[in-house]
Amino acid sequence: MQMTRRTAQVVRAMMVGAMVIALAGCTLPRSGPTAGEILRAGDDPDLGLHIVAVTPSVAAAARSEAAIGFGSQFTGAGPISADAISPGDTLAITVWENVDAGLLAGIGQKSTAVQEIQVDESGQIFMPYVGRVSVAGSSPEVVRGRITEGLIAQTPDPQVEVRRLAGDGATVTLLGDVREPGVYPIETPTLRLSAMIASAGGVAIVPETAQVKIERGGRTGSVWLQDLYDNPSFDVALRSGDRIIVEQDRRTFTALGATTTQASVPFSKRDMSAIEALGASGGLQGNSADPTGIFVFRAENSDTANRVTGRADLIGAQRVAYVIDLTEPQGMFAAREFVIRDEDTVYVTEAPLAAWRQVINFTAAAVALGGSVAALSN
Repeated sequence: MQMTRRTAQVVRAMMVGAMVIALAGCTLPRSGPTAGEILRAGDDPDLGLHIVAVTPSVAAAARSEAAIGFGSQFTGAGPISADAISPGDTLAITVWENVDAGLLAGIGQKSTAVQEIQVDESGQIFMPYVGRVSVAGSSPEVVRGRITEGLIAQTPDPQVEVRRLAGDGATVTLLGDVREPGVYPIETPTLRLSAMIASAGGVAIVPETAQVKIERGGRTGSVWLQDLYDNPSFDVALRSGDRIIVEQDRRTFTALGATTTQASVPFSKRDMSAIEALGASGGLQGNSADPTGIFVFRAENSDTANRVTGRADLIGAQRVAYVIDLTEPQGMFAAREFVIRDEDTVYVTEAPLAAWRQVINFTAAAVALGGSVAALSN
């Protein structure tokens, strides 16, 4: 049976439409700009985008260490006494005097037990005939010496005893990803950070991405847990009132384009390379990814931007698109050495053939539909 005139017109119209779609393939849905479009954007002065091909030397120039570590206010502080006195503690003070009519003792008495004294919020106590004495952070022995020094000018050869009756003394607070969070006293075995974390059962997360933060007197210091193990200088002495927080690394990067996962991806290790970032995002989509067009978008400071671009005139934050070509041996090694940073965007472009494959599939579907319509018409 021959095709009717009307059916032939329908088929021709659909085939023409398919050809138009093929010629305008760029209008089909896609995950983002192509590698060529991004490279051309580098020539647009209004966009201010610097395109930098990643080589081993560029990877080294772009590398920067995160500002993390304990300052001198932490590393320079020596251990405190395990029986250091803290605000809220209650002290018992006894004074012996080597005279019959003592300054504090009554007639016929040699010793005077001063009533229980609580350390106030400022870390001080009031001692009769001595006045206010600073005791917070000091051991009972040190406080005994201060009180003796205050009394010796008023009574000959005073003998003083100071005991802590109540209170935990110096304490720290452990929070976050430790097995047993809580308030812990600073004792002889736990004068330093690592021992205090161990007393709380250790960390409850992967040590490789764990960070330890100390808040002290309005200042904060952080260190990688692994550095705490490897570098004894980071095992700082603790102070009463310290807040110790153990937490997972909060850094993330965004994976977009022709990757298996398109999402915000947490760092799985301290120094994550571009290759490892691609692996963490599920790898490249085999049918669509362009291994010659892998981009890392970030804002660089002027110093780094000048280094990686070979310039010296850039001022202020700069937009930089690092491009990686995995089809070249040098590109593979460069990707292994290029370190991803917090808030980077890793974008994998689609291969040109992937776009044509979509056009061909769409065209084939249109032709097949036209044939079905013709068949039904006949």
